[in-house]
Amino acid sequence: MSIIDEIKDLLSNDLARVNEIIVTTLRADSPMTNAIVAEYLRTKGKQLRPMMVLLSARFHGAMNDAVYHAAAAIEMLHNASLIHDDVIDQARSRRSHPTINSVWDNHVAVLIGDFFVTGALQAAVATGHPGVLRSLAAMGRDLSVGEINQIDNARRHVLDERCYMDTISRKTASLFVSCSTVGALAAGADDTTAATLNEFARLLGLCFQIKDDIFDYYDSGIVGKPTGNDLREGKVTLPLLHALHADDEQAAQMRELVLSEMLSPEQIAVLVDFAKQRGGIEYAKDVMNRLRDDARALLEPYGDNAVTPVLLRLLDHIIDREY
Repeated sequence: MSIIDEIKDLLSNDLARVNEIIVTTLRADSPMTNAIVAEYLRTKGKQLRPMMVLLSARFHGAMNDAVYHAAAAIEMLHNASLIHDDVIDQARSRRSHPTINSVWDNHVAVLIGDFFVTGALQAAVATGHPGVLRSLAAMGRDLSVGEINQIDNARRHVLDERCYMDTISRKTASLFVSCSTVGALAAGADDTTAATLNEFARLLGLCFQIKDDIFDYYDSGIVGKPTGNDLREGKVTLPLLHALHADDEQAAQMRELVLSEMLSPEQIAVLVDFAKQRGGIEYAKDVMNRLRDDARALLEPYGDNAVTPVLLRLLDHIIDREY
């Protein structure tokens, strides 16, 4: 049994309550809306984000209705972003099921995504903690700015590791930080402990995105996308960034290739092979391991907390996973 399945078992009653809130909140007086939402919610995915909210609350020692509503708010906002992403990417399937935009159209999908946003706001208000709303607003802002910065960096061919880390901190890690934050707020945690777990969540989120970026250098039916998908969109991620900074003629040629307006499949294959041959994958793994060491050190003072080993195993899973 994977650590994700173990956490689901541990939190089964709590997750059931969170999902009940989501279903109730998204119930509308529109048969079409209800049908689309019900079909979408039929496949829940891993639900890693609400699990992080619940683990944060348990880490801080309290579970209550505010925690459940906070977790529901995070999950609905995350799903809204996925629905909108499917429109942007013109995706035909997600979790092996047809996307809303493929079954209906982009117009309907955008509106359903917006409907999920309003549901997230309703659930956040129901927590009774203004800080939960502030956290969701800050996270939504970071997600948007992170995605826009990634597009801007791709268009301007910015090949800077610091810019890359800032982008993934906004577009991915900010969501994990918000999970930790709203769990702490709803549980009434003290500021110092909350800040420590928030930093752990940020490091975990960075590792999550770096691992996802490594997957883009390998074909995998499990991952569900072809090699070089990021490069097709002009995104240069950590393995290739590292390889491109070598001071030799081949690296200079590869930097020139990256500047191309439109990369062919053959050119993408060349860049992927270059990143692998020049140790880009190993470098990205080393970065994750350094982040893991920093994250572990943060939780050392909380060794007696029952949630600490669960969080550390989750971190290991995110770094070592094969999908």
